Amino acid sequence: MDGVLVDSTPAVARVWAKWAIQHGFEPHEVVAKAHGRPSITTVRELLPNADHEAENRLVERAEIEDLEGVVPIPGAKELLAALPGNRWAIVTSSTKPLADARLRFVGLKLPACVVTSSDIVNGKPHPEPYLTAAAKLGFPAEDCIVVEDAPAGIRAGKAAGSRVIALRTTVTDTELSAAGADWFLDNCEQIAARQEAGRLCLFLDE
Repeated sequence: MDGVLVDSTPAVARVWAKWAIQHGFEPHEVVAKAHGRPSITTVRELLPNADHEAENRLVERAEIEDLEGVVPIPGAKELLAALPGNRWAIVTSSTKPLADARLRFVGLKLPACVVTSSDIVNGKPHPEPYLTAAAKLGFPAEDCIVVEDAPAGIRAGKAAGSRVIALRTTVTDTELSAAGADWFLDNCEQIAARQEAGRLCLFLDE
């Protein structure tokens, strides 16, 4: 979702930078660590002795309340309009309330199939999130295409057996390549979806 359908980077950076300062951490390092992973994972790593659920609720509330500058990724609305509702899923490290808040804010709807951090045990880069989504859609993961912007998500998609389109919306090509992405695009404007001979086909403008 974030970095693929929604550009929430400034809001995420503000929330995590403030959290980092409150706890005596270097903001830039915390923001980089938090991106593309469940927030509670970051909380557990940095504050091993804290009340992780309570800290996570504070982070989530702050992210839901801070929607300034959150916008749709170019081409996201058009791409989703071209996809049959039963053929795509959102696999996000955020919670469902946060996903709902951001998507509604930018005018996008949640699809029928959504996998959030609340639905899995192991977050990205573990393959569980994408394996779960593929199972819900009714397709083998190796027949699915993952669209990601973060190294953790790319690694999750590849570990699930899927091919991965990486968007250059968050990190450098070097980082995307090191994570194992198969294709590199600027944003969703370079992805077109069409039905051909009874098959759903994606066309990439690399």
